[in-house]
Amino acid sequence: MVLIGVVDDKQVNRRTVERNLATCSGFSIVLQAGNGEDFMEQMEAMPADKRPQVVLMDIDMPVMNGIEAIAIGSIKFPGTKFLVLTVFDDDEKIFEAIQAGASGYLLKDDTAVQLNEAILQTLEYNAVPMSPTIARKTLSWLRQIQKPVAAATVQQEILSDREIEILKLMVEGLDYKQIADKLFISPLTVRSHTKNIYEKLHVNSKAQAIQIAHKYKWVQ
Repeated sequence: MVLIGVVDDKQVNRRTVERNLATCSGFSIVLQAGNGEDFMEQMEAMPADKRPQVVLMDIDMPVMNGIEAIAIGSIKFPGTKFLVLTVFDDDEKIFEAIQAGASGYLLKDDTAVQLNEAILQTLEYNAVPMSPTIARKTLSWLRQIQKPVAAATVQQEILSDREIEILKLMVEGLDYKQIADKLFISPLTVRSHTKNIYEKLHVNSKAQAIQIAHKYKWVQ
């Protein structure tokens, strides 16, 4: 039995997913949440062996959106894979989801068969399922990349020593003022460096920056 989580702020969407999964045996929805924060709280309260193996995550939600939830969840719950299930097919959302750690990107108008197959492919073959529209966009995007962020030398080539220093302190949980006090600089300077870090890593949140820092082992 494959354990599934569904995170969407609209109950009607969660019920639609339930119906779609019911068309194929072998799935059990063990978690439903209305936003990323609700999802985090439920995951932390569950025993590790009861947590969903695959989470279907919407993007546009209140309190904590799906991108942030994936960025944090992929670090805190390494045994869970995240599939985006959304109405958004714009390049920016696709890029952010992949950066955050999503294992696939599906659209809500995909068929029940496509959804079921995507889940099984992710678990059985470690595949990266995508809706055809998303796959075409992703291929086009990859062809345009000149210097992928995934390079092992990103730390040295893109971020300055000071930016790496600030990023490491962000990972430790320090806020702007605490970082400023520790480095003997102003909070305004810390904000400026943080803005540069986000731009260079092509992220727009602290959670995503931390996820990249862990991924490339810039921090212990």
